[in-house]
Amino acid sequence: MSLALPSAGTVLRKAGDAALSVNAMVRGGLFNPLRPDQAVRSAVNVLKFGPFAGAVVHAANTNPKSAAIVDERGELTFEQLDKQSSAFARGLSAQGLNPGDVIGVLARDHRGMVLTLVAAGKLGVRAVLMNTGFAKPQFADVAAREKVKAVLHDSEFFDLMSAIPEDIPRILTWVDEKDNADPSIPTIDSIAAGQSTAPLAPPDKPGGMVILTSGTTGTPKGAPRDKVSPFITAQFLDRIPMPRNSTVVMAAPIFHATGLSQFTISIALGNRVVFQQRRFDPETTLANIQKYRAQGLTVVPTMLQRILDLPPETLAKYQPSETLRVLFAAGSAIPPDVVTRTLDYFGDSLYNVYGSTECAVMTVATPAELRKAPTTAGKAPVGIRIALYDENRKRISAPNVTGTIFIENGHSFKQYTDGRTKEYVDGLMSSGDVGHFDTDGLLFIDGRDDDMIVSGGENVFPQEVENLLSNRPDVLEAAVVGVEDRDFGKRLRAIVVPGPDSKRDVQELKDYVKENLARYKVPREVIFLDELPRNATGKLLRKPLIEMSVPAE
Repeated sequence: MSLALPSAGTVLRKAGDAALSVNAMVRGGLFNPLRPDQAVRSAVNVLKFGPFAGAVVHAANTNPKSAAIVDERGELTFEQLDKQSSAFARGLSAQGLNPGDVIGVLARDHRGMVLTLVAAGKLGVRAVLMNTGFAKPQFADVAAREKVKAVLHDSEFFDLMSAIPEDIPRILTWVDEKDNADPSIPTIDSIAAGQSTAPLAPPDKPGGMVILTSGTTGTPKGAPRDKVSPFITAQFLDRIPMPRNSTVVMAAPIFHATGLSQFTISIALGNRVVFQQRRFDPETTLANIQKYRAQGLTVVPTMLQRILDLPPETLAKYQPSETLRVLFAAGSAIPPDVVTRTLDYFGDSLYNVYGSTECAVMTVATPAELRKAPTTAGKAPVGIRIALYDENRKRISAPNVTGTIFIENGHSFKQYTDGRTKEYVDGLMSSGDVGHFDTDGLLFIDGRDDDMIVSGGENVFPQEVENLLSNRPDVLEAAVVGVEDRDFGKRLRAIVVPGPDSKRDVQELKDYVKENLARYKVPREVIFLDELPRNATGKLLRKPLIEMSVPAE
């Protein structure tokens, strides 16, 4: 039996990455180089309780009286979050939850969600972050697959609870009067009542979290987030000047990787996080930026679209560019016109992050890069390697040649909770996307590997056509899918959300594509809809667009 050891080059590269990561964290203000003791304590807390709970524990030790979150019920300080979560963790233990058990969390952004995740971290319980847009079959399948022992949920999801066995305990994380909650159902407050708020002894190992994939083609897969290295923060701080000891408005849901990562980093940097009123509202977002003089905003791209589509007189009431330093967007591609409009309205503060539930961060596009090329995904931050491979898995080194994107990131997942994993080549993991580099080394995403269609023998990636159509002033949104065709194998179908000035002229749109792209990329069908189908995190649902019934022309 032989033992495979890393090469000297690999060891040196990783050592260099670690040094660069530390430098990025110092530059980003994550710790003071004059106080290495604080940095050590922060790392220890993360290793003991996991990143989410560890960040809160550290902030409570260093800035106890500072505001941590703001929701509909007001402010909570870091000290209050820490103490209340300790009491809640003890209450959960008294309810029979033990380290290693799994809980399902189905909640919107508010103190109940935060207290639940911090308490789970302190107890060593594994938290599965359920999607608030779930239908009953998806919720039931995920709860069964992940072996959920209890569900902590907002009262608005009572109906969804009928999808799982009655013997699975329920605990309410938020209660609305209109939902007529049975007073016998335990709540965070009732479980924490009478419990000590003193610090807890750490579990033998952190429970970790499971973030679910989007599930746009079926039941979402579970991607474990068990790694607790503090260096993952450096991947954001390396290319993004995150606010510190300031205020961040959190519009993205924290059950998803985008919101979860940015909430955790914001807390670690001593920021106050302002939540929406549990549901996204575009004008409320702008009002909160202005009211709290926020330096940061976290969104998914569809939220940007909804903000920018507000009436001009509404947009004119607010001046977000006066305070906003970082507008963090991730979760899906941003149409190029939305990128440009965002930069013009919010100022040069947009940082677009390309990543995934499985791969974590891959690249970051800065405002300057987006001004130059609105469709770019940017460049990889410290500690990440990206390479392109062709269909035979030969490395592509030439610019402007499309290939499958593979990534090496020490914070990627290893396998799904059902045991499946992704493809690996040369130690790099497939992202599932295809793209190309330009001559400046900027990455561009051409589409999903499985979205590519072959029409009449030609390879077509729908995203190129989507971007072209979306850039028209009379088009609000566009989606392009491939559907079965007897003659061509597949044909393109474009689904367009028209703007107020649209003539809804099918032939005009076809001619526009023909004038700008190759003939075989012209959609055979153009359909107008009032809105595109999306899930709770704004991901486009392509399956309904493929399966929709279209009258014969």
